[in-house]
Amino acid sequence: MDARAEEILDASLMHVPFDGWTETSFKAAAADVGATTAEARAHFPRGAVDLAIAFHRRGDRRLAALLAEADLSAMRFRDRVAHAVRLRLEMVEDDKEAVRRGATLFALPIYAADGAKLVWETADVIWTGLGDTSQDLNWYTKRATLSGVYSSVVLYWLGDQSGDHSATWAFLDRRIDDVMRIERVKAKVRENAILRPLAEGFERLTAGIKAPTARGGAQDLPGHWPPRT
Repeated sequence: MDARAEEILDASLMHVPFDGWTETSFKAAAADVGATTAEARAHFPRGAVDLAIAFHRRGDRRLAALLAEADLSAMRFRDRVAHAVRLRLEMVEDDKEAVRRGATLFALPIYAADGAKLVWETADVIWTGLGDTSQDLNWYTKRATLSGVYSSVVLYWLGDQSGDHSATWAFLDRRIDDVMRIERVKAKVRENAILRPLAEGFERLTAGIKAPTARGGAQDLPGHWPPRT
């Protein structure tokens, strides 16, 4: 995203808490930076919805940078995941109302696919930032599972009135623990002499499923859209 688009996005955050991600806030943001509506649409063709998408993706880029610089080696892996989700929310604490308005926007059927794609991208940023190298079905299941966790935590966070969002972080820990229990069950299935053949059969059945990057970078698959500047 170039500097002019950043200006428009920053200006919009003054209006979104009052008018939502709407044409009203879009035009007001353009006017604030001295841009015509046509110039603003050159950066955000769909207007406010593209502004909302840009806002979310800017947060993802910042999270990716933080994870690239962080040394999380002393943490248990489940704590690294929880830490990454918490970072993602803390960085938009000052724009919580904009996030709330975005959740409302992407709940609309016409924009639901955009919202689901954004959540998947966030999950991909987190897994990639934590060093995930899976190239099979696990690539998809990890992101799908984390997408569910992230979505539920965001909704909880939006309604949380506890000091320092302590209730949200406790909820996040419970959700991560739920996921880890599922992983432990899967491990026990593989170790069980009776159930192991079923697990191995399933693994053979899904062996041909590869992550997007392992299939030549297919750009139409979830989590592997072209990088945005």
